[in-house]
Amino acid sequence: MRVLVAPDKFAGTLTAVEAAEAIAAGWRRHAPGDELDLAPMSDGGPGFVDVLHATLGGELLVSTVSGPHGEDVPATVLVAGETAYVESAQACGRHLAAEGDPELATTVGVGQLLLAALATGATTVVVGLGGSGTNDGGAGLLHALGATADAGRLDAGPAGFGDLGAVDLAPARERIGQVRLVAASDVDNPLTGLFGATKTYGPQKGIAEERHLEVDGWLERLAAATDRRTSLQKGAGAAGGLGHALLCLGAVREPGIALVAEAVGLAERARAADLVVTGEGAFDFSSRSGKVPYGVAEVAAEALRPCVALAGQVLVGSREMRALGVESAYALVDLVGEQQAFEDPVGSLEALGRRVARTWSRE
Repeated sequence: MRVLVAPDKFAGTLTAVEAAEAIAAGWRRHAPGDELDLAPMSDGGPGFVDVLHATLGGELLVSTVSGPHGEDVPATVLVAGETAYVESAQACGRHLAAEGDPELATTVGVGQLLLAALATGATTVVVGLGGSGTNDGGAGLLHALGATADAGRLDAGPAGFGDLGAVDLAPARERIGQVRLVAASDVDNPLTGLFGATKTYGPQKGIAEERHLEVDGWLERLAAATDRRTSLQKGAGAAGGLGHALLCLGAVREPGIALVAEAVGLAERARAADLVVTGEGAFDFSSRSGKVPYGVAEVAAEALRPCVALAGQVLVGSREMRALGVESAYALVDLVGEQQAFEDPVGSLEALGRRVARTWSRE
């Protein structure tokens, strides 16, 4: 039996690569004769570069960039052929921004990482968006690429926009030149407003609800100083507005999960399999919003292959599960308990993989 193992990360415990290996190890304990094809996945957020490197190979170039509060952080650029891939969370992820004021957090480091990608000579640069701890509309990125403002600051988080004047994007656009820029994200929020970056994602970045109106007003000022029409486009609010900055520089937006699926040849690999296994930390109905399990299940359905999911928690019923294209879903907490799942995520996921193999393998 051929099994395609294509999970996302289990946030806070396992990377997608580690999760795929743990599921496979558990599966082999029950069915050592099955042929397992590991395809760890990402939607553009944390783990994006590692997932692509695991499948595409290529060269990883290490760089040191500025974190959201000015500290030096390591980050990598993946160069595969004529395409360079960068992961914005490596420079401005929530894990880096947790200890500072979110109204001062900046994306300068993402711009520096983009410059490192441009320096490779790649003809296409793909920026994975997701998991950011910033909410500066991508102003820091624009600053790093040479954009200037006649008042206010682009490199001090949204709090720097209070007196923001006109922004000259020409130097940043010149740095991009003829390179094709791709924003990999499934988020379709605009930059500002009721469904914008601040209102929708601000709380998970530590922006207090009573501050939403003022912070959103700062982003409105940025939109007026750069390109208001672009700020209203779908995806402009991705990663705290990094989508807006990239769109201002001429980027095209592509769904992250679809981009990764194409890059790793997921459709062909699903057709060659008898069963597709996916997973993530929490499997709930929001998984339909561009998350990996839903994307993998769609690919499995197109290949006419059943898809099952393994997760830390399963928070949907059987009807909702099937609406997401998943035949069955299995939870770590149901098998080993919440404490054990966090204390030993690898062993717990191996045990769950073995249990699922008992149900689905032909051995």
